[in-house]
Amino acid sequence: MELLEKYIMKNRKFINFIILTGLMALISCSQSKGPTDALGRPLIIKAGTIDCDLVETTPVVFKNKVYRFEYVRAGYWNNKTGDSYFRFIEHDSGKPSGSFAAGFHLGSAFVYKDTVYVTAVNIWDGEEVHIFLSPDLEDWDHRLAFKLPGFGIFNTSLTKADKKFVLMFEVGKPEEEAGKRFTARFATSEDLYKWEILSKDHNYSMDRYTAPHCLRYFDDYYYNFYLEVYKGYETRVVRSKDLVKWETSPLNPVLKASADDKIIMNTSLSEDLRRKIDGAENRNNSDIDFCEYNGKLIINYSWGNQQGKEFLAEASYDGTIEQFLKGWFPE
Repeated sequence: MELLEKYIMKNRKFINFIILTGLMALISCSQSKGPTDALGRPLIIKAGTIDCDLVETTPVVFKNKVYRFEYVRAGYWNNKTGDSYFRFIEHDSGKPSGSFAAGFHLGSAFVYKDTVYVTAVNIWDGEEVHIFLSPDLEDWDHRLAFKLPGFGIFNTSLTKADKKFVLMFEVGKPEEEAGKRFTARFATSEDLYKWEILSKDHNYSMDRYTAPHCLRYFDDYYYNFYLEVYKGYETRVVRSKDLVKWETSPLNPVLKASADDKIIMNTSLSEDLRRKIDGAENRNNSDIDFCEYNGKLIINYSWGNQQGKEFLAEASYDGTIEQFLKGWFPE
C-alpha cells in the first residue's frame, strides 16, 4: 500500500492526465452520438400542429433566418385565390413572403450559397420538373429543368453531393420505369441547368409503395426519407452510396402517428380548426423535411389520414444533421 501511495504521488500529473483524457473521450463520444430514445433511435420531440390543409413544406435557413417553404393547395382553408401557389413563412414571426408560382404543385425548397431554389411540377402526375430561384424571396426566375414524356412525376427533393447536385423525384408511371407506385428516381446536374436522368436501376424501390420525400447527402451516403405502408403510413429511411444498392435503417420507423401530433403548437389557430384537429383520423406521418439551425434540427411533417384530411406539424431534434443521419445507422 505504501509503495502504491508513493507511485501515485510521484505520477500524479500523469494519472490526472489519463483520467481527464478518458473523461473527455467519454463526453465526446456521448456528444457525437446525439440524443436517443429508449430504443436507441434519434430522439425526435414532437411539438404539435401548426396548420391545417398543408402537406408539402420545407424548413430552410436563408441569410441566417429560418423559413418554412409551403406548397399552398387550392383547398387550403385560408386560400382565397382559387389556385395553388408557393410561399415562405418566417419561422419566428410567422410573417409570409409574397406568393409565387401560381398553378404549380408539390414544391420543395433548397438553399445554395445566396440563392433559394424551389423544384416543382406543373401538374400532378405530369411530365415536367421546373425550377424557381430567387436571391431575396421576392423576385423569382423560372425555368424548365427537364421533361420526361410518358412519366407521372410528383414530389421532388434536391441536395448537394460533392461536386454535383442530385434531384430525387417521385414517379408513379410508366410501370416499366416506376414499378409499383410510388418510386424514387434520380437526376444529376453540375450547374442546375443541364440534367442527366439516371438509369432506372437507380431507384428506391420498384417492388412496393415507397413514396419518397426528403433526400440528404453526407459523408459518401445518400439518405432517402420515404413513406412506407405499415399499420397506416410511416416515415422510414434508407441510405446508399450509389443510389442503386440501399441499406435499411435497423431503427425504423423515423416517424409514425401518435397523440402528440394533435398538440396545438400554433396558438392562433381558430376554435373551428382546433375541433377539426381534435376529431381527425390519424394514421399517417409523412412528407418529412428538416434543416439545422444553431446545432438543432427543425423538422416539419404531415399527419392525418393520407386521403385528403391532412395537417402540418413541427418537431425538433437536439443535435446536428450529421448526428441525426448517422444515428439511424449505428455502427
